[in-house]
Amino acid sequence: MIKLNHQNYYRLPWNLTDNSITWLEPTAKCNLACVGCYRKNLKNGHKSLEEVKEEIRLLNKYRRTDGISIAGGEPLLHPNIIDIVKEVKNCGLKPIINTNGFTLTKDFLLELKKAGVFGFTFHIDSKQRRPGWLEANELELNELRYHYAKMLSEVGDIACSFNSTVYRDTLQYIPGMVKWAEENIDIVNVMVFILYRMANNKLYDFFIGPYPVNSAELVYNIQPEDVVDIKAEEVYELIKNQDPEFDSCAYLNGTSDPESFKWLLSIKLATKRKRYGYMGSKGIEIIQTFHHLFTGKYLAYTRPKTQAKGKSLLLLGAFDKKLRKIFFKYFRNPLNIFRKLYTQSIMIIQPIDIMEDGRQNMCDGCPDITIWNGKLVWSCRMEEQLNYAFNVQAYPKDLKERIEEQKRKYQKMT
Repeated sequence: MIKLNHQNYYRLPWNLTDNSITWLEPTAKCNLACVGCYRKNLKNGHKSLEEVKEEIRLLNKYRRTDGISIAGGEPLLHPNIIDIVKEVKNCGLKPIINTNGFTLTKDFLLELKKAGVFGFTFHIDSKQRRPGWLEANELELNELRYHYAKMLSEVGDIACSFNSTVYRDTLQYIPGMVKWAEENIDIVNVMVFILYRMANNKLYDFFIGPYPVNSAELVYNIQPEDVVDIKAEEVYELIKNQDPEFDSCAYLNGTSDPESFKWLLSIKLATKRKRYGYMGSKGIEIIQTFHHLFTGKYLAYTRPKTQAKGKSLLLLGAFDKKLRKIFFKYFRNPLNIFRKLYTQSIMIIQPIDIMEDGRQNMCDGCPDITIWNGKLVWSCRMEEQLNYAFNVQAYPKDLKERIEEQKRKYQKMT
């Protein structure tokens, strides 16, 4: 597996109180049953509109943010989703709906646009048990992805993103999904790959303070026997084998492992005909810095019409050698002055890792922080809050032996 040096990339400056995105969960009810989902499907999972408004108020109080990801559960099932989108919009934030898209129609989309929706992130993968697509693999699901991307483009001015949970047996399809996204770069703005994680009760015991916890009660403890955690570097290497110019420009590290890549961002520049390269670390640093300087917020999502103006980013080539290379490559053909140069983001997300000593390596500066009982919590660990009111701690099953071994080593030193 390739070894990436985090010092070659821009460390995104997001933190707990000043971030690009914030997570809102108006419901825990869902119409699909995805393998590996981190949230239990609750048939009575809808929060009241008043509760949701209070959570939005608290998110505004605790976090400076560019947009709010309205998630769940399946947010389009919430009876007040139009009002929720309006409320987020009225707070001066970008409403982004994270959905499986199952109930989205053209008329519903037009209502959401009128309410102020900024963009959609469609979660589509082969482990969703989606009616009509039960036997489809990730590449065959590109047909469904295209359906939603086309719908958004026809309505116009709505950001379009896709994410997929990646398992060991679906890892092979990532290069094909990246290729498909590039072929549709005019209507697909972002592709996100989320690497599957689970609570490993074979190697660790779980506690809250002195009290043992049955990790089988957590929905993300369930997994096939052959699942092994995938690293961000594996996905990076797969894409690079297909496209030797592929590289990332920015990342978030972990809370316990500074060299880990929890969010790994790449930004591609291409026309409908040809790929020209990828933005470097200086380019994204300038964009984030100046956006924060002039708006007070770090940038998350942009409009499709903005992503079709990739030529303007080439001016940053004065500072970013990769963009400078693209500039000369692109304008080698004088006719390109009349063509649109698009940008497209590829994000690899590596959720919680349990380290050898039991420490939980979370996303440092995580954008997916949400509200629970008036407090900021990690959305991916909400089930722990709901079950136990606290986050669970992990300890190696051979902890006693390790302690005794360390004592012996220390005694020898003294």
